[in-house]
Amino acid sequence: MESSGVASAAEGVVSRARLLLPPALGGAGNPAGAEPLTSTEMSLIVRQRMRAESGELHRAATADIAPNVCDTALIIEGGGMRDSYSAGAVVALLEQNINFADVYGISAGSSHAVDYLSRDPLRVKQSFVDVAMMPGFRSTASLLLRRGYFNAEYLYEGIAEEMAGSNSEFSFDWNTFVANRANVHIDAFDATDGTTVTWSKSDMPTLRDLMLRVRASSTMPLFMPRIEIDGHRFADGGLGRDWGLQLHSAQRDGYERFFIVRSRPRGFRMKQPTSTARRAVTRALHSDPLVAQRTLDRWEPYNALCDEVDELERRGRACVFYADDVSASSLTTNLARLQANYQRGYLQAQRELPQWREFLGL
Repeated sequence: MESSGVASAAEGVVSRARLLLPPALGGAGNPAGAEPLTSTEMSLIVRQRMRAESGELHRAATADIAPNVCDTALIIEGGGMRDSYSAGAVVALLEQNINFADVYGISAGSSHAVDYLSRDPLRVKQSFVDVAMMPGFRSTASLLLRRGYFNAEYLYEGIAEEMAGSNSEFSFDWNTFVANRANVHIDAFDATDGTTVTWSKSDMPTLRDLMLRVRASSTMPLFMPRIEIDGHRFADGGLGRDWGLQLHSAQRDGYERFFIVRSRPRGFRMKQPTSTARRAVTRALHSDPLVAQRTLDRWEPYNALCDEVDELERRGRACVFYADDVSASSLTTNLARLQANYQRGYLQAQRELPQWREFLGL
C-alpha cells in the first residue's frame, strides 16, 4: 500500500531518469548541468523496470549478481539502530558490485544480510533510517503493555508482505533474493532449550518464512516480544554461540578470510555487569532464565571474539569496517540522528574502498 507521497517521488525520479540515463536506456544522455542520479534513485528505477518488463528482462538484470568473492566470508554485526551506520558500508558494497558467496548476519545484521542478497541499496538504508517515519514504529505504551518497544511484527513480515510487488522503497525484492546464488546464514537463540539455530536459504522458502527468521534473530530482550517458530521461542541471535559475530560459524564452513562489518568503534569492549545490573536483568527476565543468563554472561566471550578479530586483522586475514564515528544507540528513533549516522558510515566506507578492493583482490 503506497502513499501518494511515495508515488509522486517515484514519478519525479522517473522524469529525471529520462534526462540523465544514456540513450541506450531510453534517456537523453545527461545534458549539461544536470545532477547525476543517486544510488537510491537508480535502485528505484531498476526496481520499476524489473517489475514492468518481462521475466526475461528480470533474469538478464540479475545475471551479473553471481558471486565474485568466493574465498572470503562477509560477516555483519548486529546492534539495533546503530546499524544505520553499517548500512553505509553495505550500500557501498552493493554500489561497487562486490558480491560475496556467503553472508552471515545476526540480529540487525540479518536484515542487512538479506537486503544485501536482494541487491537493494535503497532498502538497506530505508530499513534503518526512514523506517523511523513509519506509523507505530515504536511506542513506550506498547513497551509498558509488554508488547515491545518496537512494533516488531509489522516492521518485519508486516511491511514486507504489505509492500510486496509495489514500488514502495520498503518492498523486498524476493525474486532477486532467490535468483542470487549466494547463501545467507542467520542465527537465533532458542530460549526454550538454550541452543543456537542457524537458518540458510533452504530453510526459508517463502517471504514470510524469511522475515519471521530475521525477526527471530533480531528479537532484543525486553524491547521486542518473543517470537515462536515451530513450537520454539526465539531471542536475539547475539545471545547464541557466536555472541553477535558469526566468525566461528564462517570458520566451521571452511573460511579462512573474512570481511567484517562492525557496528562498534575500534577498541570497543563490553563491560562486566555490576551487581546492581545483574539483579535488574535477572528480575526483568525472570520468565526467561536462559535469556537472562546469556545476557549477563555475554560480555566475556564477546570481548574474546573482538580480540580474535583484531588478531585476524593483524595477520592480514580479516578486513574490518569499524563504526568509528557512530552516534546512534541500539534504540535511537530520531530520524535526523539516524540519517546523520548513516551518512557518516557511508562516507567512511567511501574512504576505505581502496583498502577493501586490495584485500579482496578486485
